[in-house]
Amino acid sequence: MANNSAINNIYNYYLTTYAPKSTTKYDAHKKSELRGVYNSIVKLNKEDSLYIVDKSPSTREFAIGLKEGAREFRNTIASLGGLKEDELLNKKAAFSTNESLASATYIGETNPETEVPSFELEVIKKATPQVNTGKMLPPGNISLPEGLYSFDIGINGFNYEFQYNIKEGDTNKSVQEKLSRLINNTGIGLTSEVLTDEEGNSALAITSEKTGAGVSGNKVFNISDNQTSKKAGSVEYFGLDNVSTLNSDSEFKINGEDRHASGNTFTVEKMYEINLNRVSDDSNDTATISIQTDIESMAANIRHFIEGYNSFVDNANKYTEEHPRANRLVNELTTIAKLRSDDLSQIGLNAGDDGRFTLDEAKLKESVASSTVEESFKSLQTFTGSMLKKANDVSLNPMNYADKTVVAYKNPGHNFAAPYVASPYTGMIFSSYC
Repeated sequence: MANNSAINNIYNYYLTTYAPKSTTKYDAHKKSELRGVYNSIVKLNKEDSLYIVDKSPSTREFAIGLKEGAREFRNTIASLGGLKEDELLNKKAAFSTNESLASATYIGETNPETEVPSFELEVIKKATPQVNTGKMLPPGNISLPEGLYSFDIGINGFNYEFQYNIKEGDTNKSVQEKLSRLINNTGIGLTSEVLTDEEGNSALAITSEKTGAGVSGNKVFNISDNQTSKKAGSVEYFGLDNVSTLNSDSEFKINGEDRHASGNTFTVEKMYEINLNRVSDDSNDTATISIQTDIESMAANIRHFIEGYNSFVDNANKYTEEHPRANRLVNELTTIAKLRSDDLSQIGLNAGDDGRFTLDEAKLKESVASSTVEESFKSLQTFTGSMLKKANDVSLNPMNYADKTVVAYKNPGHNFAAPYVASPYTGMIFSSYC
């Protein structure tokens, strides 16, 4: 594979091994924002002491996991209205009358004056990926000669060569399972599995993660060994190039008008993100997509925020056994929560000794409908702002909570900038986030 492909696979390995990455639009930043992050790191580390940091794999897992948890929590807050103080938790919430058919998320502006239309949705067909299903082969020994084989997969404008050995004693199924693992571990946008029938015959099925017809109905991927570097013949033998399902667009109707999209998740009028869950049984099986009332939207935002907060606390708690200093983060979160506990309890948010919140649904509904909700909501916004600041601090320097030994204290006011001293793993390995 090309060098850039190898580097991408290394990044994917660290992310999938230590902290699965969920990318959102909030991970994209302007140059000015990236410059601000860099300047914050420089300022943070300029006067900080010099440390010896434990470089064990568990410490790397801890640093990366803590940083990813903070990033996801920040994105949760951002998705509920924005990151400015007056925007926190002010997002409108979308509503679907038929969640089993289609679900909806509001992605438009937080401006309360914005007029948001509703519409009726009927699902004709869901988008499909490309599926290549190979030949059903008997369970006996493989008929291909021993040796080193290879084949090429072309996908997303890149060409990847896969090499593998066939040795004495290999069976059709054992080689198919080997190829399936090989494809699944590369992270190039394909998944694979071995199918078996009642008689023990097996076939290799390869499915694209991407859906949609693409340009002029082109396939998502192609498999060939016509110009491969090692032995050819395995593509034809296993039937790897047999397309059983061609990738296609989703088809649906909005207010009776025919529409289509390349995937099962798409946007409407830059206000809604729609996810298709199934096909309509008939023309009467529809979903009305609209905006919830301000009270319902507020309650939904509070629920999502508490889910994100508790997930952030849980993420920190799972490292405390091997990294006792992680208790410091949990204690900080608990302290901030207790400062606002009286106000928050009035809207149904009860802080526990472990730093997590439990939600009293009945009290939440009662409070958001009362005349005193504005004062309590302002307190919740203040608490959310404090949590946002803490998430940003952890994301900048998770090594602050790792075990380390002080080597020297710096002379205040006479130091040079060393931007990545306190973040050796998260700052360099994951510089794409900084």
